[in-house]
Amino acid sequence: MVRIRLRRVGLRNQPSYRIIAADKESPRDGKFLEILGSYNPRTEPFTIQVDESRVFHWMSNGAQPTESVAKLFKSVGILDRYERYKAGESLESLLEESKAYFEKRGTSFKTRRD
Repeated sequence: MVRIRLRRVGLRNQPSYRIIAADKESPRDGKFLEILGSYNPRTEPFTIQVDESRVFHWMSNGAQPTESVAKLFKSVGILDRYERYKAGESLESLLEESKAYFEKRGTSFKTRRD
C-alpha cells in the first residue's frame, strides 16, 4: 500500500519536511517513490508547496495520506479540491484555483525564532 507522508530533512532542531509517496513499510527517511512537495513549519505562517496534479494522481490510484499530511492538506484545501476532482470537475480549473489560493495566501519567510 502506498502512503503520502512526511520525510524529515534539515538540521537538528530545524526540521523541514518533504511530502512524499512511499510504500507503507519503508522507513521514514528511507526509500520513496516520488517527491510531491515540501512543508516548512518554522515559518510564520507555515510554508507548503505541493504538486497537486501528482497528489491527485497518487490518491486516485489508491494512495492514502497519513494523519499529519491529511491535516496539512485539509488546512490548505487540497482534500476539498480532490473531492471535487473525483466528482468530475476538471483538473485545470482546480489547479488554477489552487494557484490563486497560494498567491493570495503569501508567506513571509521569517522563522519563528527570528
